[in-house]
Amino acid sequence: MQVGRPIKLNDTQTKRWMLILLKRAKEVGKTGEIPVTAIILDDKGHCIGHGRNNRNKMNDPLGHAELVALRQAAWVKKDWRFNECTLIVTLEPCQMCAGALIQARMGKVIFAAEDKKRGGLGGAIDLSTDKSAHHKMVIEKGVMRDQAKKGIEMWFALKRKKFIKT
Repeated sequence: MQVGRPIKLNDTQTKRWMLILLKRAKEVGKTGEIPVTAIILDDKGHCIGHGRNNRNKMNDPLGHAELVALRQAAWVKKDWRFNECTLIVTLEPCQMCAGALIQARMGKVIFAAEDKKRGGLGGAIDLSTDKSAHHKMVIEKGVMRDQAKKGIEMWFALKRKKFIKT
């Protein structure tokens, strides 16, 4: 099996995808889920998987946007290897998702906001550079960081406000 390389997206293309994801994340937040969305692009730039957080809705501890997108893309590809693919996500993948991306051999990961508490690709810990990581991914961080960070912070502030009122 010939493995391609992740598609090279220019800044405009990357921002266009991130804008779509941030808009979708806002809608996800309205459902009570943490507003995180993700897509996986193949080496031709086609979306082969998309996901949103749905832990609460599905009572699924694995219901993270990245994992939902991975499952869908694996089904579409009929393969679990993603060397030639790019994952774009609105928040830095947590340690569980970062581990899954390494195991899936994701070619490139692009994320908006860092997660200093739970991030697995540099925020709290960087699993991608650990000596145990058998696969090296290209990581691009900070694409539309301010917009993503503001959206997450506003969602948590609103959640806390509702929690205090009850």
